[in-house]
Amino acid sequence: MELLAGHSLAWLLGLAASLLVTGVVAGLLAGMLGVGGGIVIVPVLFHLFTLLGIDPAVRMHLAVGTSLASIIPTSITSALAHCRRGNLDPALIRHLLPSVLVGVLVGNLLSGQLSGKILTAVFACIALLVALNMAFRPERITPGHRLPGRWGTAGIGGSIGGLSTLMGIGGGTLSVPILSHFGTPMHRAVGTGAMLGTVISIPGALGFLVNGWHALHLPPASLGYVNLLGLALIVPATMLTTGRGARLAARTDARRLRQVFAAFLALTSVRMFIALLG
Repeated sequence: MELLAGHSLAWLLGLAASLLVTGVVAGLLAGMLGVGGGIVIVPVLFHLFTLLGIDPAVRMHLAVGTSLASIIPTSITSALAHCRRGNLDPALIRHLLPSVLVGVLVGNLLSGQLSGKILTAVFACIALLVALNMAFRPERITPGHRLPGRWGTAGIGGSIGGLSTLMGIGGGTLSVPILSHFGTPMHRAVGTGAMLGTVISIPGALGFLVNGWHALHLPPASLGYVNLLGLALIVPATMLTTGRGARLAARTDARRLRQVFAAFLALTSVRMFIALLG
């Protein structure tokens, strides 16, 4: 692996430890806050790939594609667990599923055309909005009575699918606050978001794999825009810690945790904007 050959053993061990810690943090937060692990994985991979000197033209694509692939197992596990608990809303999923899939398809098509800078800008903008929502939303939101009509719901589903694919995140980060706002009970919103995460991550990861198949300047151990080294280290850590995060949720000040995570997202967003200007 020539890309890593110029680094010492201690540096390589530090890289491996960083990827494992990324998986642990992503799993814990996914369990505790109901957010997809991708919202953590993408910025960390982006900065690690920067340290490795990976070409800026493929850096963000690799971070997004690897993130989408890494959240496939956790989204499936989470969706099955919510299904067993009766936290899925079949009617809601039927209404959202077609437009979410269309959004994923559009996101995949765009990801093959957009530059790394534009992908970075998309992530930075949405991450900042998510951070503001987490930091300042009141504990009790007065929800709407129901989702808007057919075309409004289609627009919501398409936006969730498309933006989540371009950002490399599961559907929960965007779908949970949106569904909750429109009156879906929180447990059902989280369960439905987990199911949508499965629908988004599998075709999304395949799209990035195909789009990057002939890309230049990819690091070793990459299949298209999916890096297998990051995948191999992040996935086991995430799988082992998601359940632990769910158990910790009952003993943690969720509001304070949301504020800390919001600060992390805001800082990440600002750093990405600075990188774009650099």
